[in-house]
Amino acid sequence: MSEGRKPQLGTLPRRAVSLLTAFTFLVLTVTGVIAFILPFSIGIIGLHALMGFVFVALIGMHVFNNSRPLKSYLHSKALWATLAVTAALTGLFWWQPAPVKSVLGLSGNLGPAMERFEMDEDGMVFDYAPSPDYKMRLNVKTGPSYDTSPPPQVAIWLENPGGYHIKTLLAPGFSVETPYYAFKHAGWEKAKREAEKSVEIDAVSQPTPNGSFDPADYILPSDSKDSTPYALFLEINQPGDKQASLVYSLEIDNSLPRSFQLLDLRGFPKREENGADGKETWGLYYVDESFTTALELIDSALLTIDRGK
Repeated sequence: MSEGRKPQLGTLPRRAVSLLTAFTFLVLTVTGVIAFILPFSIGIIGLHALMGFVFVALIGMHVFNNSRPLKSYLHSKALWATLAVTAALTGLFWWQPAPVKSVLGLSGNLGPAMERFEMDEDGMVFDYAPSPDYKMRLNVKTGPSYDTSPPPQVAIWLENPGGYHIKTLLAPGFSVETPYYAFKHAGWEKAKREAEKSVEIDAVSQPTPNGSFDPADYILPSDSKDSTPYALFLEINQPGDKQASLVYSLEIDNSLPRSFQLLDLRGFPKREENGADGKETWGLYYVDESFTTALELIDSALLTIDRGK
């Protein structure tokens, strides 16, 4: 056999790596398209992610097998051009300007998130699904002064009958625009720290329903007849309107289930005089004539609860 016909060392592994890389890329392409078009599926996402790790390993083997020709690319003028294009696309897809968001909006994959919030020019929708048998949707119909540039700051949270924060559903980007939520959340953080310090002492006793900080005790009670009411709060503020935020709320009672409820305006938050102990206190006050456009941010806010069977 002539020297030219001798099989080269590593030919079979190179072919295997190239074919595996191609087939793995095909799987990534198909699963990526499926994940974009169809609703969230942990099977598809898991397959796509794990095959991605395999693809990275195969690329490493491909680079090792073809190191010499690939080194020549480092001296090519196309190197910097391709790096610039890659960096530009990465930044574009990361920051997601309006055109990119419009493309992503075509996707049927909304993810497995328990909470989901959408805001556009037509209004706001917030979904919260702690279980398949308990789904909440807050649909906010906005008024004439609602503006998305800049968008209003919105906070949504739950409180127990004692008036204590028990769960944040939607945190605002800037809590300074929603001071009532910031005050309630800070009180919850302090109470949680104090409870952690005294957990050994309190472990022998059972928490009273009104004093529980576990949202599951209110939202998903073992027996709806013995459930304790809780409240949903919404605070909204339009930056730059020189008016205080407004707070809306309603009470939810699973022992007397209602599918549709409208949030009522509770007032605007105002810092009160510190007490003798020096603690910061905020209260809700009736809206007066100083409020104009703030009252037109929300036309109505409807809460829908689907409790399944």
